[in-house]
Amino acid sequence: MKVKMLIVCFILCVSCSKSDDGQNFSLPPITQTGENTFGCYIDGRLLIPRNGTGTWMGPDPGMTYSGYGTFPNYVYNEIHVHDFKSGNGGMINIHIISLHENSEGNYIINESNCQNGIDANVNINLYCRLWNEKDQKFDWYCSIENGGTLTITRYDFDKGIVSGTFSCVAINRNNLNDTIEITKGRFDINWKELTPYTEFP
Repeated sequence: MKVKMLIVCFILCVSCSKSDDGQNFSLPPITQTGENTFGCYIDGRLLIPRNGTGTWMGPDPGMTYSGYGTFPNYVYNEIHVHDFKSGNGGMINIHIISLHENSEGNYIINESNCQNGIDANVNINLYCRLWNEKDQKFDWYCSIENGGTLTITRYDFDKGIVSGTFSCVAINRNNLNDTIEITKGRFDINWKELTPYTEFP
């Protein structure tokens, strides 16, 4: 019985992470029902969407989903996630081309130029940002060619749902000797319900 309890405690400790503001969070489960969830580990640090306090110009959304081009055959879609509360500056942008055309399946994550929108490379890529405590600055990491996999597990245009998992290697854009791993990525988005005012604690 004691051994079982120790194993359960260990699993709970591994799956949870304390943010810089003292709160405990964990990866959301992998779902395909449009729960508007997102999570991954960037270099071992948990990233989930967390809203900011906003300004007179509007809210600081923890997660947005957008598309560019002719509806519904967008040239690209993007998932943009930001942690405004923990203090680590965590942010990630996933650039997905031809989602409506290609739909569900496994796709290679390729080289990013650490740009988004029309300035991003014309492929499936991502980039992220982390606070570097040692140097007191933000570090930007770009995905590399054939550096990982994005799996679209559900694409339901009528219901507005896109779900998937991802993992990859990314490289510091200012230091090519500095690489990190992005692991256990998952998202489950209902873009019909996701707004800048959707609450992410």
